[in-house]
Amino acid sequence: MSIVTISREVGSGGDEVAHRLCEVLGYRYFDKALMTEVAVKMGISEAEVIDYSEDSYKLRSFIDNLFRRREPLATITVRGTNSAGEITHMTEVLDEERALKLIQRTIERLRERGNVVIVGRGSQVILRDAPGVLHIRIVAPIEQRISYIMINRSLTRGEAREYIETKDRASAEYLRRFYGVDWNDPSLYHLVINMGKWNVDEAVEIIQCALKKIQS
Repeated sequence: MSIVTISREVGSGGDEVAHRLCEVLGYRYFDKALMTEVAVKMGISEAEVIDYSEDSYKLRSFIDNLFRRREPLATITVRGTNSAGEITHMTEVLDEERALKLIQRTIERLRERGNVVIVGRGSQVILRDAPGVLHIRIVAPIEQRISYIMINRSLTRGEAREYIETKDRASAEYLRRFYGVDWNDPSLYHLVINMGKWNVDEAVEIIQCALKKIQS
């Protein structure tokens, strides 16, 4: 019963590695569906489940950081019944603090369940010292990443580079702001895999070998 966390640079091939690893190991991929499934078992309303990851994080402006504004993520309407038995509708604004706490609780619960691959979401910090958890970082040369984004997102070279730079800054700020770490810090990971040196299947084999060591 193990967990693999994967932190990846956008365009590095980290998502492909994660999905291939799930196929080979028979693990589940942590996505919105699995998050909802676990959250509901924890007694959390399905309507409250927001998957607030690095991918959905937006860089905050200087003014937002200065005044530490709580970012509204969504507005939901919850149906209920009052003491008179009448149907009521209550509107709630879900902010990033509540969303983050939900993700943290869900990831901690998943550790007990095991056999899951978690991509991003600060999982390398949330489960930093947890036994039976393998932390992986996937990187790639910038030219390789640019080519990948150009092909997969139909962008020009300049647009692809700008997209990568924006995503990198957002991911770095997400980890720094909420968890106080540098996402490039190698001490957060058991392995840092350079996809400029390995293909997807080779990367999966390397992770499998490391996972066996973690489990032994």
